[in-house]
Amino acid sequence: MQTIILAVTVIIGLSILPALGSSADFAPNNPFFAPSTLPFQAPPFDKIKDEDYQPAMEAGMADQLREVQAITANPQPPTFENTIVALEKSGQLLQRVTETFFIVVGANSDPTLLKIRSIEAPKLSAHRDAIYLDGKLFERVTTIYKQRNSLKLDPESLRLVEWDYSQFIHAGANLSDVEKAELKKLNEQLATLADEFETKLLAATKNGAYVTMSKAALAGLTDAEISAAAEAAKGRNVEGFVIPLQNTTQQPDLVSLSDRTTRQTLFANSWDRAERGDANDTRDTIAKIAQLRAQKGKLLGCPNFAAWQIEDQMAKTPEAALKFLDALVPPATARAAGEAQDIQAVIDQRNGGFKLQPWDWGFYSEQVRKAKYDLDEEQVKPYFELNNVLQNGVFYAANQLYGITFKERKDLPAYDPSVRVFEVFNADGSSLALFYCDYFKRDNKQGGAWMDNFVGQSKLLGTKPVVVNVANFALPAPGEPALLTSDDVTTMFHEFGHALHGMFSNTEYPTLSGTSTARDFVEFPSQFNEHWATYPAVFQHYAKHYKTGAPMPAELREKIKKANTFDKGYDVTELVAAAELDMKWHMLPASAPLQKPDAFETEALEQVHLWISYVPPRYRSSYFSHIWGSDYAAGYYAYLWTQMLADDAYQGFEEHGGLSRANGDRFREMVLSRGNTEDLEHLYVAWRGAKPSIEPMLKYRGLAPDGGSK
Repeated sequence: MQTIILAVTVIIGLSILPALGSSADFAPNNPFFAPSTLPFQAPPFDKIKDEDYQPAMEAGMADQLREVQAITANPQPPTFENTIVALEKSGQLLQRVTETFFIVVGANSDPTLLKIRSIEAPKLSAHRDAIYLDGKLFERVTTIYKQRNSLKLDPESLRLVEWDYSQFIHAGANLSDVEKAELKKLNEQLATLADEFETKLLAATKNGAYVTMSKAALAGLTDAEISAAAEAAKGRNVEGFVIPLQNTTQQPDLVSLSDRTTRQTLFANSWDRAERGDANDTRDTIAKIAQLRAQKGKLLGCPNFAAWQIEDQMAKTPEAALKFLDALVPPATARAAGEAQDIQAVIDQRNGGFKLQPWDWGFYSEQVRKAKYDLDEEQVKPYFELNNVLQNGVFYAANQLYGITFKERKDLPAYDPSVRVFEVFNADGSSLALFYCDYFKRDNKQGGAWMDNFVGQSKLLGTKPVVVNVANFALPAPGEPALLTSDDVTTMFHEFGHALHGMFSNTEYPTLSGTSTARDFVEFPSQFNEHWATYPAVFQHYAKHYKTGAPMPAELREKIKKANTFDKGYDVTELVAAAELDMKWHMLPASAPLQKPDAFETEALEQVHLWISYVPPRYRSSYFSHIWGSDYAAGYYAYLWTQMLADDAYQGFEEHGGLSRANGDRFREMVLSRGNTEDLEHLYVAWRGAKPSIEPMLKYRGLAPDGGSK
C-alpha cells in the first residue's frame, strides 16, 4: 500500500505519488487534474490555489476509505489481485494532493497553508490508522501472506506481500481493540505535536536572524554578501542588514565574519533560536513528543521507540546502530582535537587572548586552511556559479554515467518564480522524468535541503516520476551571480543523487518504487553521488570562472584536492553527536518522566564523550527538525551509515575504472532502478560482490590511522 504522508515534508521525500485516477468526489475540471501532452502529471500550479488543498485532501481520504471498504466487503476469497494490488491502486487522489501540498508547505509556506496543515495533520494520521488498523483488511492481507509461497508470484510481487504484511504488523494491526484505540490517540497527538513543532521552528528560525544597523559589523563579507544582507532587510521591511539563519547549528557566514562579537551573536542566535521562553520555544513540545513516542514503542511491544522504528531498517536494532556510531567517536574526536590545536595555535599567534569557541571555528579554521593549503574559500567561489555547476557539473556527471540529457521547460508552471523545471531524457531519446529545482533561501521555506516526489514511478499505475530538489542557498543581490560555497556544491550533487534514485525507478508497484527504502539505505545513492563533485573529469568541466569562463587554475585545483579531508574530524564529530542525541531521545523507556531538553542533551552527549565545547552537535534538540518534524526519529544515524555504503560503493567504481557508462548503467540497473523490491543488504551485495566495509569511509573521510584521503 502506498505511503500516506502524515505531517510535513520529509527531508528527502520518501512518499510515493502516483498520478490521479478517477474519483467520485473530483470532477475532471478540478485544478489537480492537469491535461498534458507530456507523459507526466505535473502539478498545474497556475491553477492551484491555497484553498484547493483542504477539500482535495478531504475528498482523497474519503475516496480511499471507500476503496478499502470495497476490498474488505469483497465476498470473494482474498487473492493477490483483489487485495494486495487493489491496495496499491487505492488512494491515488490522496497521494496526488498530499505530495503536492507538503512539498509546497515545506518550500513556500504561508499562513493559509500552515493552518491547513495544522487541521489536516491529525486527520491524516487518523486516516492512516483507519487503514492499517482495519481488522478485516489485515485478515485478508494475512491470508495472502500465509499462502505466499504457493501463489507462484514473481519476486517483486512476493516482496510486496511480505512488505505489506510487515508494515501492518509494524503499524499495530495485531493489537487488541483497546490497544488500537490507545494507539490511534497517540498517533493523533504526535501528528499534532509534530505540526506544532514545525510551525514554531519556522517562526523561531525567521526571528533568530542576525539584524544590525552597522555595516562594520559585517566586516569580512564580500560586497555581494553585504548587498544580499541589505536586500534581506528590505524583504523584511527593516532597516540595516539581515543574515537569515540556516537550519544547522553553525552558520555559513561564520567562516567570513571577522568581528568576533558579530560571530558570537550570530552563533548565539542560532544556538538558542527555539529556546527563548516565547511562543516559539519548542522545548516543551519535543519533551512531549519524546514521551509519547516512548509510550507508543511500549504499546507496540518494544522496549523503546527506537527499537520499534529501526526494526525494518538495515541496522535492524538500535544497538547495531549505536555500535556503528560508537566506533566512529574515537577517530572523529581525535581528529577534531588535532584540528582544534591547529586553530588555537593560529589564535595564539595573533595574540587573540581567548580559547577557541564554536563561533570561532569556521573563521579560524579557514585561516588554518589558508596557511596549510594556501586555500581561501573566496578564491574558490567565483568558479562555482550555480547554473554552471548545475548544467556542467551535476547534469554532466549524470550524462557521463547514465547517458541522460536535460531540457529546460519554461512552459511548465511552478510554485515560485525562482523554481526551474527540466525534462529528462534517456540516452535513446525517450522521456524519463521531470525535474524541478528550488535552490534559494526564503523566509517561508523550511530549512535544509531535500528531495521529494510530485509523482512516483509505477508500471502498475502507468506513471513516470516528477521529482524536486529543494535547498537554501543564499539569494544573491539583484544583478549578481549566485556563487556557491564548496559545501553548496556538495549539496547540489547530494540532492541530485536522491533525484536520480527517484527518476531511475523501474518497478511495478508504487509502494516499492524509487526512494521508498529504509532510512539507512535511502541516503546511500545521494552520498554516493557527492563523489562526482570532486572527480577530476567532472570538476574540470564545471569549475570555471563566472566572468571569464576560464577553468580553475591547476594550482588551485591541487590545493582543493590536498585540502579534501580538511576539517573532517569536525564534520564527522558534529554528525555523530547529533545522531547519538537522536538515539538517546528515542531509547527512553515509557516509564521515563518528562525530560528537560537542555539537561537531557548535556547528559546524553557527556555519556558518549561528545560534549565538546568547540564542536557542538550539528543540530540541538530544540531545532532538530529531522527527528521531531520529519521522519528521521531514531534514524539520523542513517546519514553516517550510508556514508559507509556510499564510500564503499565509490571504492567499487574506482576498482573498475571510475566514471564510465558501463559502471553507471550497471549501478542504475542493479541499484538505482530497484527501489525496495528486494532485501536491501542482498541488493547491495549482489551489485558490489561483498558486504560493505567501513574502511573506505575512514579513508575518504580522512579518519584512517594514516589520515588517508581520496
